[in-house]
Formats: sequence, C-alpha cells, structure tokens
Amino acid sequence: MTTRAKLTLCAALATALAALCLSPLFQDPFALAPHGLLLIAVTAGAGAGLRALPLPRALVPPLQLLVVLYVLMLTTVQSSMSFGVLPGPGALDAVSTLLSSGGDDIQAYAIPAPASDGLRLIVVGSVALVAVLVDTLAVTYRRAAAAGLPLLALYSVSGGLADSPGGMWLWFLFGAAGFLALLYTEGQDRLTRWGRVFHGAGRSATALSNGGRRIGVIALAAAVLVPVFAPAVGPGLFGGLGGHDGAGGGSGSGKGDERSLNLVVALTANLRSNDDTPLLSFSTDAPDADQLYLRIAALSEFNGQEWLPGQQSPQALPTTMPAPEGLAPNLPTTSVRTKVTVSEQLSTAWLPMPYPMSWLELPNTADWRFDPQGRTVSGINGQKSKGLTYSVGSVDVNATAAQLRSAGPAPDDIAKRYLDLPANLPSVVADTARDVTRGKDTPYDRAVALQQYFTSGGFTYNTKIDARTGPDAIAKFLQDKEGFCVHFAATMAAMSRSLGIPARVAIGFTPGTGNGTDRVVRSSNYHAWPELYFSGYGWMRFEPTPNRGSTPLYSVQQAAPTNTPSAAPSSAAPTGQPSAQPSSSSSCPPQQQHRIGDCADEAALTVHRDTSAPWWRSWPALLTAAAVLLLLAALAFPMLWRTRLRRRRLGAGRHLAGADGPRLTDEQVLAAWAELVDSAWDLGIPPDEARTPRGAARRLAEDARLDPDAAAAAGRVALATERVMYARESDAPAHLGGDVRTARAALLVRATRARRLRALLLPASAVRLWWRAQDRAAARRERTAERVAALRAAVAGPFRRLGRNGGSGKDAGNGKSGKSGGNGKSGGSANG
Repeated sequence: MTTRAKLTLCAALATALAALCLSPLFQDPFALAPHGLLLIAVTAGAGAGLRALPLPRALVPPLQLLVVLYVLMLTTVQSSMSFGVLPGPGALDAVSTLLSSGGDDIQAYAIPAPASDGLRLIVVGSVALVAVLVDTLAVTYRRAAAAGLPLLALYSVSGGLADSPGGMWLWFLFGAAGFLALLYTEGQDRLTRWGRVFHGAGRSATALSNGGRRIGVIALAAAVLVPVFAPAVGPGLFGGLGGHDGAGGGSGSGKGDERSLNLVVALTANLRSNDDTPLLSFSTDAPDADQLYLRIAALSEFNGQEWLPGQQSPQALPTTMPAPEGLAPNLPTTSVRTKVTVSEQLSTAWLPMPYPMSWLELPNTADWRFDPQGRTVSGINGQKSKGLTYSVGSVDVNATAAQLRSAGPAPDDIAKRYLDLPANLPSVVADTARDVTRGKDTPYDRAVALQQYFTSGGFTYNTKIDARTGPDAIAKFLQDKEGFCVHFAATMAAMSRSLGIPARVAIGFTPGTGNGTDRVVRSSNYHAWPELYFSGYGWMRFEPTPNRGSTPLYSVQQAAPTNTPSAAPSSAAPTGQPSAQPSSSSSCPPQQQHRIGDCADEAALTVHRDTSAPWWRSWPALLTAAAVLLLLAALAFPMLWRTRLRRRRLGAGRHLAGADGPRLTDEQVLAAWAELVDSAWDLGIPPDEARTPRGAARRLAEDARLDPDAAAAAGRVALATERVMYARESDAPAHLGGDVRTARAALLVRATRARRLRALLLPASAVRLWWRAQDRAAARRERTAERVAALRAAVAGPFRRLGRNGGSGKDAGNGKSGKSGGNGKSGGSANG
C-alpha cells in the first residue's frame, strides 16, 4: 500500500473516531453512525480518486466537497431530486426545510435528543465537512498536524453540548488515538525518506519513530491526568466526576458566573421551541396561584455586555433560613406551601422556587447550596433538578400601592450593589426613563410608569430577536420596540437603576396553566422579569412584558394621579402583527386582563408568519450557485473547446475526402495534420517543430509504439502535409480524415487510463488558446500603437508646416541681405 493510501485511511479513521464524541448527544448513541461512516468513506474515496488524476492540487478539495454534498443529498432528500438523481429546486427546498426543522429541534430538545431528520442532516453534514478538511490537510497538502484543528473543533462542540462534560474523557481518548495514528503515519513516511540519504536508515527511522510514539503517549496521558491532580487549573475532562466543592464545583459562586449565559440560552431556546414540553408541576395553597412565579436565579450585575449573577456566597442549607433581604420584621405576611415535581425534561443546577423562600424540604440536602444574596438553591457535584420532588415554603408580602409608595430610601449596601450601571450605557436609556416618569415623585410611581410604558407603549413581543442585553441591544430595543421577556426585563432594570431604584433581573417560570392550585409549567413558561427593591418590603416583582405572565396586583392599583400621556397603540392593529396589549373584554376582571390564557388574551395574539423566501432564493445563495457554475464551466471549457475543434478539423464527423471525392483544400490537409499533432500532444507526446512532418510521424510511431496500420495512416497524413507545404500541386490521399482517426485511436489504446482522462478533461493542446490570446493581444497593442502614432502625426502636422514656413522666411531675408552685401562687395572690388 502506498503512503498516500495509508494517509487517506488514517485520515478517515481519525475523523470516524473523533465523530464518536457526538454519541452522548443523542438518545440512540449509534443512530447516526452508519450515515456518518458512509460519508467519511465517500470523502476518502473521492479524495483518493481525484488525487490519482492529473489535476492541480487546489482543485481536489472543491471537487471532493461537491461529491460529498451530492451523496449527502442523495441519502437525505432523494425523493425530492429530479429523476431521483439530479439536484434541482425541489431538492434545495427539501434541504432548506430539513435545515429549518433541525434548527427548531436544536432549540426544542434537551441533551440527549432524538435523531430527527433535521438533526441528522446537520450533524452528518458537519461530520462530512470535517472529513473533507482533515483529508485535505493531511493527505492532499501533507499537513497532518494542522488536521488536528477540525478534529478538535468537532470534540469541542460535542463536549460543550454534552449534559455531563466530564464523561467525555473516553471519547477524547478515541479521537486523540486517531489523531496520533495519523501523525505516526505521516512521520513514518518522512522518516523513511530521510533514511535513504545515509546508511542504517531502517534503524535510525525506527528509533526516531519509537521516540515519536513515546512522546505522543506521554502527551495524551498528561492531557487526561493532569487536570485530575492539578485542580487549580480546573477539573478538565473529569469535571463531572470529581468531588470539587466550592466555587469551582458548580455551586454558582464567584463573580460573573458563566451559567448566566446558560440560563439566557435555555430561556431563549424554550421560548422559540415549537414543542411545548411540560417541565414541572406544582400544587400550592396560595390564594392566588396564578400569581405564583417560580424563580430560578437572579442576575444582579450589569457589566455592560450582559446581566450576571454577581458576587455570591453559597453555603450549606441551613436548618432555619435567614429572614428575606429588606423585609421588615413586623410586616404582615402570608405563609405559602408549595410542592414541586420536576420532570425528566428539565435539568438545571437551580431549584425553581417561589420568592422569597422561607424553608425547603429536600430528599438529600448534602449536594445543594443556599445563596443568601439571591436567595437561591443550586446543586454541586453535578447535582441537577431533573426528576426531583421537593416542598418549599415562601412568604407572600401583602403590600398595597399606598404602602409601597411610602417606602423609604434603600440602605447604602443595597444602593451600592444594585444601582451600578456601566459607563458605556447609551444616554437614551436614562433620557427615556426620565421622559416616561416625568411628574412621578416616588420610586413606586416611577416603577409603575415604566411598567405601563412597556405594556401599553406599542412594544411587540417577538422571540426571534437576538437575546442580547448589552447597552447597544437595550438602545436598539427602545428604538425598534420589539423583543421578548429578556429585553423587557433587562431594559426596565437598567432604566430603574438610572432613576435611583435598585433593580435586578430574575429568571424562572410563570405560573403555567391549571385548575385552582394544581398547575403545570411548560417550556413556553420560561420567563424573565425585573425585581425592584423597596425598603421594608424587599424585592418586589414587576411585569413589563406584554401578554406574558401576570401583572402584580399592587402595581395595577393606581391611587395617585398620573401625568404621563397614554401611549397605547390603536386597536386597529395590522394583520400579522401581535397585539402589544391584552384584551379589554368587559367580562374579564382587570387583574386577569394581564394574564395570557385568561379571558380573551389568547385571541389578542397572532402567530408570526415567516414570509421570507427560501434560503436558496436569496442573493448570497444565488451568487454562490453562480460561482459554482462558473467554476464548473471553466473546468469543462477545455474539453468542450477541444471536442469542437476536432469536429471542425475533421469535418464534423464526416471523412475528409481525397481522390475518390471532392478535392481537399490545403487548409483541410493542414487541419488534419494539426489534429494528429494535437491528439498526440494531449496524450503526452509534445510536438517537435524542428522535425519535418514525416520525421515527426516516425517519432510519433516510435514513441507511442503504434501498430503498422496506424503508423502508415500517420505517414500518409504527414506526406500529404509535406506536399501541401513544398510541392507546387498535390493531390491528397483518399479518406485523410479516416487516417487521422485511425492514428488517434491507436494512440488512445497505447496510452494509460490517467493520460486518456487528462486528454479528455485537461488537454495539453488547450494551451493554444493562451497563445492565440497572447497573439491577439500583441496584434491589438500593435494596432493601437499605430493608431496613436497616426493620430499624433495628424495633430502635429500643422505645427510642423507652420515651423517650416517660418524658417523659409528667415532664410529668405538672410539671403537677401547676403545678396546686397555681395553686390556691395562686388562694387567695392570694381571700384578698386
């Protein structure tokens, strides 16, 4: 087996072993294995076949990618292809539909996910792309080390999505073993070639090769084991297996917890999902169960890019919970008991609970930590809420609008922590907050005005907006007035801080649906809302998102007059756009007009219809398709040009007649000879201009080892050419075109398969096109130079004539003076 063949097999093996890391992402670990292995094999076979052809190295990867894409379409959307084998608009539409379905599946399903058709296309297509990249780098360009980058990307994506990243160490070993095998094969080839320069090659190469293997094994062992024995650098591959406690163990401690991103991502994915999956259920004795939000975490720090949990201090679950932050001791409250059952579809490190929590009953409290700042409970050592049932007590603060309006200023520690805003916050945020709350004297009235601004100010709920909460995203949200709960909550919290009201963003669930006190929470109930601080009453929830959740009763009762003009949009909303305010049905109580699913709220919502054209009809796809067509046309042009030239030289398939038919012209004879010369050139026998036609024919017969009949046919064509070139008059032999075809057929028989294929696809005689273009360019430059010279002469002609006329007058004057002088001189002589 050749070295290139070994590299091809090792590249395919490395890709297949690295692709095993995708197994934990699916419910059936080997559901996609046959399809992925097929495309990896197609990639290897296409690469080997294309490299066997005399093609430029740069053409191999795009042609290889085209082959792989065709097989991918053939195995996924064959029923939509023309005649079952030709890609067409129907196949492209089918691919677009599958890709869109796969994107929805990514947002809808948790890990491990079912192997749907859309996910199959995305994942298997990605594996095929990685296979092409690895084969290109390792085999086509002989850069096996660089081929580790796409393999690492494949592992990194799967490791980042896996439910337990610590369990990825086994798949890492598989991928690393494949990569080391690829490096070893390439190194063995290089060492063998080096060893041919000196004696003892085998021993030297073997020693170096063994040393390389030892280095690879040591590096692999270090990558796997060092994170275990050096916890300062993080748990690494075994993060989900170790028992690291504290901040690094998943307790959610530390400033800027990275899991805030996971919360926003999970919230966004569930809101965009078409599959409204039940996530949990709860039963409660709260009198207003439809007001009971289940809170997961609070984001208290705004760093200018996103909202983060901020500084936390997790501790073991105490027997007696401390009093809620900011709650006055003598404030009358109501105790609420809630039993929560989390389904297998919800796997989060936080426990969903009503706020503020006062006690908690868990089956096992050792793996859970309590954070008094955010009053949240999170798991450690990989503990998740999936499948858990627990009971939690909470406090219902029975505050009224008058009480909140009379609340005093926030303590210094609260103000210092929850009023901080980034320096890069656009001024439009504070300016809009002041405009909306103009005339409001208390923090409560300002908070209610902000809430009303969002719920009845023409804002549109749209989950397709990018879930960013940075300063630019807030400014764009205020300008476009379009977003979903993340944008409403983050913007109201930032505007509240600009008005001096301590605020933070909470993430959790709305009360869901149900009868009475038993309710079911689904993925569409994921929600974000702002919490504002009022001294003596603690953190109070507000609801700025229109048509989502339930508006707190204390923020609906408006006892104080308001000077803010109504910003409610017209009731005649255009068709296809969702209403920004709830229904105002007369039969619906005011407190229920703010809850989706109650009264006529559902009728006020319309579904966003995606009227955009299919992806393949957009201009980037059209430009890409045009570029591909141009590339294919450029590759096929030499073959088409050569075929057309041969038909023209030989009479478009008709035999060139000789003595038995119409007399051949000299041009036809020379064309037949040129065709014979170019046919030999295409098959690897270049022309020799120093030889006579008969000498060239003899050389052709010897180099190609032609049989006697073919050699005689070539000789007759050469003889006819010499008669045209050197004789006064000549008669061409009969069937001259048949002689050319006989000689060419013999040349094809004697040539190798590779030379025949190259003669068809990339004929060497096509260089005549370049020569012809150069000759035409030179002739064009010469004609242009002649025209410029003629134009210059035409413009300069009158000036030359004017100069000659002026010179003649001067000479005439001089001559006249000389004549007079001469006369004087003659006169003087005569007188003398």
